[in-house]
Amino acid sequence: MNKLAYLTVLLLGLLSYNATAQFSITGEVRPRTEFRNGFKTLTDESREASFFTEQRSRLYFNYSDSTFKFKLAFQDIRFWGETPQIFKEEYGKTFISEAWGQYYFSPAFSVKVGRQIISYDNQRFLGGLEWAQQGRRHDALLFLYEKGATKLHTGLAYNQDDDVPEPAFLQGDGAGYYSVGGNYKTFQYAWYNQSFETGSLSLLAFNAGYQNPDTTVSFKQTFGLVASKKLGGLKLAGDFYYQTGELGTSKVNAMLAGINATLATPVTPLTIGVEYISGKDDDDTSSDITNFSPDFGTNHAHNGFMDYFFVGPANGNVGVTDIYLKTSFQVAGGALKAHIHEFMTGSTQLNAEGQELGKTMGTEVDLVYAKKLKGGVVWNLGYSQLFATDTMEALRGGDKSALQCWAWTMITFKPTFFTSK
Repeated sequence: MNKLAYLTVLLLGLLSYNATAQFSITGEVRPRTEFRNGFKTLTDESREASFFTEQRSRLYFNYSDSTFKFKLAFQDIRFWGETPQIFKEEYGKTFISEAWGQYYFSPAFSVKVGRQIISYDNQRFLGGLEWAQQGRRHDALLFLYEKGATKLHTGLAYNQDDDVPEPAFLQGDGAGYYSVGGNYKTFQYAWYNQSFETGSLSLLAFNAGYQNPDTTVSFKQTFGLVASKKLGGLKLAGDFYYQTGELGTSKVNAMLAGINATLATPVTPLTIGVEYISGKDDDDTSSDITNFSPDFGTNHAHNGFMDYFFVGPANGNVGVTDIYLKTSFQVAGGALKAHIHEFMTGSTQLNAEGQELGKTMGTEVDLVYAKKLKGGVVWNLGYSQLFATDTMEALRGGDKSALQCWAWTMITFKPTFFTSK
């Protein structure tokens, strides 16, 4: 019996297990072609622009009945042309994106365990990062209470890697040391959300433990509040996050605060807002960490699409104040989003001579056109340009007078191959 036959028998078994169960198989193919010339950091005339296509391919298996839910998702991420036309093997291309089960003790209370997306509110601190082809996933255990307009989620994780061979992996010196750079060793969190007729309120407490080189673990806490309120045709939204605790031998004392207002007009919605993310002053000689880090969020959705801030270590300790205007228009059967950002430092920065740099780092314009085609296929086209200042050039290098732009196009196919009724 071949692999396809085994899979067919498995699916038939699942369906016959419970006549009320729902099962579906869906797929996704999402190639994105990008032209990068100053993306994430300033370029200059001596550097060549990059042009490439990166593709995400996924296969989703979803199963649910009255007692539990199950999801398994495989994905393959690759650049066009990086694998030869004729090959026998390759490494690190295809892997599990999600693999989790959720058991319901009652309609309101459940436990969810496995590799999964953890995403809340505006994804500022916790998000799925689905813009990135690979996404962001956590190996975690969650307890969920959801009844009516009230939600309470708690979660925990404890990470370990297999760089220590057996039997030391199970016991002995170094067995508990976690060496995956940039990731947490452990976390515990609680998220509470209450929806109202005209708004919502969310509270977050997140404790993350990071492995130190001396084998100890440092713990950093992030506390957040996210709220929204509708007042007729006006919607107000805001968030506030504060970070404390320790990283290594350094104390953490950082914050993020943002507020925006969206006005519904006869032509288009208009959103104006400001966000302040703390940094560390150049003349601050203390070891304290005062630059806020949105550790597990979907950072591409904030502070401009060219990803100059908090996507990788590019921003360092600078912080940012982001004043923005956003709107969208219906054009040719699709939607055209238009954003403009004015970026300023979130701290005092000095030049090589010790003189204070100006606060303004630059202005970014983002345009994204999205259109649904036949069969549920979605096409996106985007263009962004940054108009940098002397301050941005001093902080990032490059040449502010060079064209700093990013253009891309992406098409998403998400067919459903099978679904039970």
